[in-house]
Amino acid sequence: MLGIAPIVACVPALDLARARRFYEEKLGLVPKEEYNGGAGLVYECGQASTFFMYQSAGAGTSQANQAFWTVDDLDAEMAALRAKGVRFEDYDLPGLKTINGVKTGGGSRTAWFKDSEGNTLALSQRGGRQRQRQRQRQRWRQSPPGPSTSKPTSKSTSTSTSTSTVRSSLTWTLT
Repeated sequence: MLGIAPIVACVPALDLARARRFYEEKLGLVPKEEYNGGAGLVYECGQASTFFMYQSAGAGTSQANQAFWTVDDLDAEMAALRAKGVRFEDYDLPGLKTINGVKTGGGSRTAWFKDSEGNTLALSQRGGRQRQRQRQRQRWRQSPPGPSTSKPTSKSTSTSTSTSTVRSSLTWTLT
């Protein structure tokens, strides 16, 4: 039964007010719901994915990822977040080497950053240009052009900026 039930992950915060400012000002996310007068916050991201933020002394103690967003254009997302003061992590470990904050391999590109509470979060672009073209075709099929518009061509331009793409999909890594 759990295979068909939605899952909501939890992100701990030492200081809930500080964490809320970070998620709103840096990531562009606004709480969808507040619990117990703001003691807990629910954030909604793309494809109806959500996460619950709550105050906890254990925030920032995990050495694993808390969550990652699947994005269409990693470079654009990183540039937008860097412009808001987000710093991406660099790693030089066995099996994990980043260049300018990005690890490339296995058909994906991934970049990690920490939130205000020390939780590790990531952005991941999977499948490269082929995946982008598939998504464009899928969007076109969902909303076909009218008689006065033209069909998409093989050339594509990306106008996604800031958190619009970050909100597209959120995948959780449970530890």
